[in-house]
Amino acid sequence: MPTMADVARSAGVSVATVSHVLNGTRPVLPHTRQAVLDAVDALGYTPNTLARSLVTSRTRSIGLAVPVISNPYFTEILQGVEAAALEAGYSLLVADPHDDPLHERKVVEFLHERRVDGMIVAPSAQPHDLVAYLRRHAVPAVFLDRVVNVPADPDNTGAHGAGTPGADAGAPGFDQVCGENAAPMAGLVTHLAGLGHRRIGLIAGLPGLSTTAERVTGYRQGLAAAGLPHEERLVVTGDSDSAGAPQATDALLSLAHPPTALVTANDAMTIGALRALRRRGLSVPDDIALCCFDDFAWADLFSPRLTAVAQPGKEIGATAVRVLLNRLAAPDQPARTVRLPCTFVHRTSCGCPEEQRDADGTGVTETDPAVREEDPS
Repeated sequence: MPTMADVARSAGVSVATVSHVLNGTRPVLPHTRQAVLDAVDALGYTPNTLARSLVTSRTRSIGLAVPVISNPYFTEILQGVEAAALEAGYSLLVADPHDDPLHERKVVEFLHERRVDGMIVAPSAQPHDLVAYLRRHAVPAVFLDRVVNVPADPDNTGAHGAGTPGADAGAPGFDQVCGENAAPMAGLVTHLAGLGHRRIGLIAGLPGLSTTAERVTGYRQGLAAAGLPHEERLVVTGDSDSAGAPQATDALLSLAHPPTALVTANDAMTIGALRALRRRGLSVPDDIALCCFDDFAWADLFSPRLTAVAQPGKEIGATAVRVLLNRLAAPDQPARTVRLPCTFVHRTSCGCPEEQRDADGTGVTETDPAVREEDPS
């Protein structure tokens, strides 16, 4: 097996120069760098990643903890994380915390034991142990999709998630990357109200998640904008999964005055709601209109085609990687919360005819065209 010394002899440079080229630890002249890379290819040299990590204290690996098995939306995020990590020369270790706080802690500990350089985590509804562990071990981390209102670090041992002494007490504890939630949800509600619906039901997500709270807020804002009253009985939880949504749908349809339109707060609950409607023999949109938060690959294949808010899952994942790499490069920088815009995908489950499209004919409208970074103060 060729060694680094073999590469150095073939390229006519020192072993130290080969190391600088492969590890990016010092600038090297372009022709010298190319000579080293040509020698690596010709000899079939494979760097010893383990040995390199012992020298640099970096493994060039990222840990990703997201509920990718139970929630299809995170599959798209995973694709974005993986592509951005590989492009930056990082490997990816993936674990599913199943949205369970105890399992979440075990998963994060597992990734930390494998010496990942940093983590990207979609926190559960009860992330207290997660936050405590990341702070205690000064693990650079980015929270993904769900925002956590992290209190000031009482021991001042790393309030920015990177072990930074002296961090501002009022700043968010960790970098966070997510999509917009309230405004896009409000847009779905006002769209349905504009079609004449006065009783609009919401199947909300798992209590405790920021996505759930923000989408409920958006639902109420949409009602207010349309001049409709808010009725608590028209909001039920589907626990963010397809198993909880049928019961939630049945609860809404069993009301003395059931809704004439439904909004589901994620893709998994959309599937569950459709099952419940089919079981009752109800047709969408003839008997009840339906809009959903989260678009997914087969939403355009349903009959009717699903009107939805589409989140930029791949870009959210890629942005989380970039934010984490910035954190690794500059541990002392203030924590950031980055929100990416969503798009309104106008199809027919809302009750609009197929030929009714937006001005450009695509049926797609950006609800907020700008990436937004929240003020950390």
